[in-house]
Formats: sequence, structure tokens, C-alpha cells
Amino acid sequence: MLSQQTIDIVKSTAPILADHGVEITTVFYKNMFEAHPELLNIFNHANQAKGRQQTALANTVYAAAVHIDNLGAIIPVVKQIATKHVSLGIKPEHYPIVGEHLLGAIKQVLGDAATDEIIGAWAEAYGVIADAFIGIEEEMYVATESQPGGWRFFKDFIIANKVVESDNITSFYLKPADSNVLPTYEAGQFVSIRVSIPGEKYLLNRQYSLSKAADSDMYRISVKKEDENNPEGKVSVHLHNTVNVGDIVELSAPAGDFFLDSEKSTPVTFISGGVGITPMMSMFDTIAKNQPSRSVSFIYSARNESLHPFDKDIRSLMETMEDTKYVTLYSDGGDGVITKDVLAKHAIQNGDVYVCGPAPFMEAMINHLLELGYSNEKIHFEFFGPAMHLDLVQA
Repeated sequence: MLSQQTIDIVKSTAPILADHGVEITTVFYKNMFEAHPELLNIFNHANQAKGRQQTALANTVYAAAVHIDNLGAIIPVVKQIATKHVSLGIKPEHYPIVGEHLLGAIKQVLGDAATDEIIGAWAEAYGVIADAFIGIEEEMYVATESQPGGWRFFKDFIIANKVVESDNITSFYLKPADSNVLPTYEAGQFVSIRVSIPGEKYLLNRQYSLSKAADSDMYRISVKKEDENNPEGKVSVHLHNTVNVGDIVELSAPAGDFFLDSEKSTPVTFISGGVGITPMMSMFDTIAKNQPSRSVSFIYSARNESLHPFDKDIRSLMETMEDTKYVTLYSDGGDGVITKDVLAKHAIQNGDVYVCGPAPFMEAMINHLLELGYSNEKIHFEFFGPAMHLDLVQA
């Protein structure tokens, strides 16, 4: 338990973190990687370069400061971050390293304003927050590891098949190298893939949604090939251009808190743009196999037909289902984009809605849904990468 004095100090410094949070976390990552370059085998270099990871951490630290007297209020956020940590193989011994350099960055940025009393309070608070993460992550590790075929951290997988789905998306079918059964997963979850790329000093990892219903034989990820000059594209370009059937990659166990509620039988709407279709395919495939009478509306947007993956798969699955609607729009073909009117016409009222795509796309879709009367509880969405701020209307 934190003392009242510590709570008061931490809460009083929350406005300072709001003003200097990104500067602090930028210094933090720089100093930590200089002291512990081995951690570059874990962290996403592209998110670092774009500043997304720094912003996400700053937002988390600020939320912890504001709610330090009631950390239960941010447990959903902690669990969301913990799923990412588990997929990257974060271990308890990493937390003291993070704490040391986070406190050092606060002191470096704030200077004399960061008194010994303030740093001491934050050190105590960090210990409590770190313990919360470690405990939740251990529960997740144990839950996955205890399943038939489960494992902790990373495991070797063989590329069993490689299928081109569109001009920029290719699917990779992955079988465990040890030929063991695979643990199940929730439709919509993701795995981390870790690769060693020639010319790169450190291992690189990326998180990709599982794009088909769970089975005990193999996983499937569907990867968009990014621009070869884009730092974010190193892994996807390597997978598309270099990795072939029979090659071995490393995978983490499935994780993530964006998934289909398969306990429900109520209607569901999937809204996706671009590669955001991948988790929707897992959900749609799962419903087709397990709940074929469940009502589904599948709304998808791409620039053109050549960039539209899984169209034949969706239509084939629809033939096995009782009540489905499938709407596609191509912005280059004159169809326009998914608008509020499109959602009013095709999204199913009184059901859950799942949204995935680029952040501006999700912001627009969620705002349209809120304006149409959907409650926050019915709208579920997924960021690819660190969570970003969305400017949403009030429901």
C-alpha cells in the first residue's frame, strides 16, 4: 500500500507529466537503449522512430499518476498493455531496468523541480505499478502455457504455405516445428513474429492478427507489404520477398484483448479498411463454423479491387451462413468511402460492432457509430501497434 503522502505527491505531479510526458519518455528510451542495447531485440524499432511508443508510454504514465489512489480504475488499460508485453516476451527482470531509466529521465527533464521527495514518491509508486504488470502478465503466461501445446515466450514455426491474397497482402500458414498441437485462441487475437534479417544487428518483431478460425494444426497470419523505404516495412518486406515455404520463424503464443465475444448470439457488424480486414476474417470464419445462424454484416473498404483480399473466401463462407450482408466500397472506383449513411443503412442495430483499420479510418467510423446511437460498450476496435489517441464525440 502506498502512503497518503506518496499518493499526494504523485497526483500533484500529474499535470507536469501531461506537459512533459513525451519529452520524458523520449529521454527514457534513448538512455535505456544506450545502457541496455539488448532490449532492442524486443522493442519495435519503427514505433520508436515514429514516436508512437513514446506517446503511448507517456499516456500510460499519466493515467497511472491520475489514478494512483485507485489503480483498479486502470486495470483494463494495464491488461491491454500486458497482452502486448506477453506477446513480446517481457520478463519480470525487465521492470527494474525500466524503473531506473524512467526515474532518471524524469530527473533529467525536470531538473531541480524533480526533488528527492518527488523521485522517491515516484520510485515507490512505480514499484506498485510494476508489480501489477508482473502479476497480470504471469497469469497470462501461465494460462497460455497450461493449454495443450502451449508455450511461453517464443517458439519455432515452419512456413507450411504462402498464399498471395491481393496485390499487397500475403498469407503465411505456420506449423509448429515440434509438430505439437496448437493452443486455441480467441478470434481477433494476434501473434508476434520474430525474425533475424541479414544486415540488421538486432532481432525484429512485428505483431500480426491471426486471420482464420482457430484449429489445432496451424496458424495463419496475413501480412501487408509496406513500402520498402518505410522503417515499418522491414519485417513485412522480408516476409514477402525472402521467407518461403519450409523456412523457420519464431512466434509468440496468441494474445490480445480485441476478439469476438463468441458467448453471444446477437447480431454483429464488422467494419474494416485495408489490412484491418485480417482480424475480421478470423471472427467471420469462426462465426461461419460455430454460429452459422448468427446475423452478420461485413462492411469493407479498400482503394481498389486489386487490394481487396479474401473476397472469394468471404463469399464462400456466406454460402454456409443463414443471415449475412456483405458490402464493399472502392475509393478509386467511384464507390467513395464508408460514410455515416452507409453505416446507417448496413450496420446492424442493437448488435456489437468491431472496427479495425488505420487510425483516421477508425476515428471516423467510431464517431459515425456514436452519432447513430451505438453505445461505447457495443463498439470494439483494435490498433495495429501502440494505442493512439482518437478524437471521439461524446456518446
